[in-house]
Amino acid sequence: MRRTPLRTAAGQDGPAEIRGAAFERIRRILKTFGGFQLHVYKDACVKRRLDARMRAVGCATAEEYADLLLLDKSETDALIKALTINFSRFFRNPATFDRLRDEVLPSLFSGCALAGRDSLSIRSVGCAGGEEPYTLAMILRDSFAGELSRLKVSIVATDVDPEVLRTAVRASYGPESLEDTPPAMRERFFSFREGRFLLDPGIRDMVSFYREDLMLPRAGGEFDLILCRNVLIYFERRHQEAVLAGLEGTLRQGGVLVLGKTETLLPAARRMFRVVCPIERIYRKI
Repeated sequence: MRRTPLRTAAGQDGPAEIRGAAFERIRRILKTFGGFQLHVYKDACVKRRLDARMRAVGCATAEEYADLLLLDKSETDALIKALTINFSRFFRNPATFDRLRDEVLPSLFSGCALAGRDSLSIRSVGCAGGEEPYTLAMILRDSFAGELSRLKVSIVATDVDPEVLRTAVRASYGPESLEDTPPAMRERFFSFREGRFLLDPGIRDMVSFYREDLMLPRAGGEFDLILCRNVLIYFERRHQEAVLAGLEGTLRQGGVLVLGKTETLLPAARRMFRVVCPIERIYRKI
């Protein structure tokens, strides 16, 4: 369902006003039909993306757009996709993965050995198309073959967007997704077919994907390493605190949390962690 492009009274493209009642109606529709918790995200960010979707489909008012959401499930999916941040690349921020390979993962494997444990669990939050957890899987296969032969290593990856999770399971990527990937890794773990890079099935099998809303967490068990990069910045502060508390609750004592380069621990969470690497935003649970 498409409409004419949205125009202001002066005949120029411009932002629509999204009033409180209409905004609340859209929030309820997304929660009911998409299972999406809109209220936890920053209003300014949400309204910019709402406005972009309204303009894309030609809705002149937020009330009209809410009507469209009720009539067209595909638009509900498109809005959720617009509201969530799905951009990623393999080895995004390479220095972070260097630190994980050289320091964090060896210390976690050593901790398993000292505790007599035979498993290590990793969680990737907001995994988008799977590039982050698959990067970890490649590093493990490339640098920790001995540890993988002795221990059961599981990688659980979650995202709120079911479409990007389907992309992750397919594990087929355009060249832009591999821009930061070391050539040796690209040669070893990908095949090229019809303009797409296909990930090695052995790496794909190392990662399990699940849909998860961070306000309604479902990931069970205890994790040794949690990556939650470039996710918190889109939440309101009180919901950031709730997310951090939830992550801390699923992190094993001595486990490691990794945030995005522009994120930091809030005061309440600083009592739960000590800093491992401030530049790469790596923290260890006390």
